[in-house]
Parts: sequence; structure tokens; C-alpha cells
Amino acid sequence: MMKIGDSRLEQILRSGRQAVTAEIGPPKHSSPEKIIAHTGMLREYVDAANITDCQSAVVRMSSISAAVHIMGSGIEPVIQITCRDRNRIAIQSDLLGAYSLGIKNVLCLSGDHQVFGNHPTAKNVYDIDSIQLIQLTRRMRDEKLFFSGEQIKEHEPRFFVGAVVNPFADPFLYQVDRLEKKINAGAEFIQTQCIFDLERFAKFMEICVARGLHERAYILAGVTPLKGWRAAKYMNDCVPGISVPEEIVNRLENAEDQKSEGISICSEQIKFIRENIKGLSGFHIMAISWEEVVPVIIKGAGLYPRQ
Repeated sequence: MMKIGDSRLEQILRSGRQAVTAEIGPPKHSSPEKIIAHTGMLREYVDAANITDCQSAVVRMSSISAAVHIMGSGIEPVIQITCRDRNRIAIQSDLLGAYSLGIKNVLCLSGDHQVFGNHPTAKNVYDIDSIQLIQLTRRMRDEKLFFSGEQIKEHEPRFFVGAVVNPFADPFLYQVDRLEKKINAGAEFIQTQCIFDLERFAKFMEICVARGLHERAYILAGVTPLKGWRAAKYMNDCVPGISVPEEIVNRLENAEDQKSEGISICSEQIKFIRENIKGLSGFHIMAISWEEVVPVIIKGAGLYPRQ
């Protein structure tokens, strides 16, 4: 098994403290200036930061190279690896390279389909799926074997392995089953999709706790601040697997300052989840292209200072 201390995020979760992670999106160009600036803003407020892997199937700076810039600026990165763009040879090559650069956390994803991005006619790969990716990444670490079964003779990549779950996709119970499959495959920490429907999320976590899934993997609740009622309406109507209750849309629409209201709602959601929903090990804050508000949310939710 992986030694405690390799990943700071793992250390925090194993200690029983609630972790806070955020998300930093690499740019659509080759300069690291903006992501380094975001790192400076978040450094005192989060325990690690996800570096997205061409999110929404839009071409961006690679997750691994962006992670190196962020790590050098003081935040432990969680790289994302998607199955959309790489076959198993390229995935293993990237995992070896990432670990050689000092990256200790990996989040295994299928990846958004290319039709949603800026190259809709590109060919996808999906040589393996996200559950297989979790299993095979753990196999590299724990059994010192490549995906093919060939032995890794030395210096195996010893990642802290994560996965995602969407409690708001249908069918509802299938999402719990899929989460259990990912944990069975070896996922050690889980980050959820954006939570707006607190009632449905509470039901989801009740089932997870009843199955003991929270004892087998660390589950981080994903939250997202909304900039206004139009953003809320768009996410509810156009983004599959996202449910924004009408009361949130109305509250934003009637607010004098919709951005401030969106920040307040996000902090309130974190407080509610902390006080009322069992089985969670922390929070994952996805302030999409709005990273500068993460410290405000964390302070408002009572999660600052970090230990």
C-alpha cells in the first residue's frame, strides 16, 4: 500500500480532517501566468487543486504541464486523466511522466464527449473506461504491473487515486452502484458533481452511508458558485446531470447583486452539508473561470483557516 506522506491530500484525509480542494482550469494558450496567479490566490485556502484535462473537450494546456506550474507555486495538484484522448499506451506514459515530476494525485475520468468541444469532428479513443483506468492505475502502484501484465521492475508510480460521481444523473440508484464499482476498482477519494439539489444529495449520501461506501473511500462534496440567474437556468436546462432548484434561480434573479448572492448561496450550501449530511470527508469547490471567489466562499463557510 502507498505510504502516508506521499500525498498531502491523502495525509489530510487519513487524519480525519476535512479536506478542501478547488479546481484550476488550464488556459487556452501556452502562458502559465494566469494559473500561477490563481495559485497565489488559493494557496492558503485549499489543500489541493484539480487541474482539468481539456474540460468540455476544449483544447487547453495539458493537465500535467499546468500541474507542474501550480506545484512550483505552492499548491499540491490533482491531475485529471481522461480516457477520451489517449489509448492505454499513452495513458501509462503520462502516468509515469507525471509521477516523475512529483505529482502524487490522479483523478480518473471518462472525459466529456468531443461533440461538446471545439473539435467536434475529432476521433475519440476510449480504449478503456474510467473504471478500468482506476483499476489499472492501482495495479501499477500495488502490483507493480503495466496494464498488459508486464512487470514494472522499479520506481512504480504511487498515486493517490480518485474518481468522480454524479448523484444527479438518472437513473438515481445506478449512480450509487457505479460509485461502488469505482470504489471496488480501487478509487480512494471521490469528488461529486456540482450540488444544488440538497434534498437529492442527502438521499444519495444516505444510501452511500448505508452501504458503507464512505468508509471505503473519502467522499468530497462538489459545490459551484453561480454568477447569476441566467447561469443557473442554463445549467438546469442545458447541462446533463445538473439540477438547480427553482428557488435558487428565483433568489438569484431577485438579488440586487447576483454575483454576491451566488457566493453567499455556495457558502450556505457548504454549511448546510457540514451540519446535516453524514459520510463526507470534505468539499471540492468548482468556481468555473471564477477562481478568485474561492477564498471568500471558504471563509464564509467557516473552513478557514486551514490546519
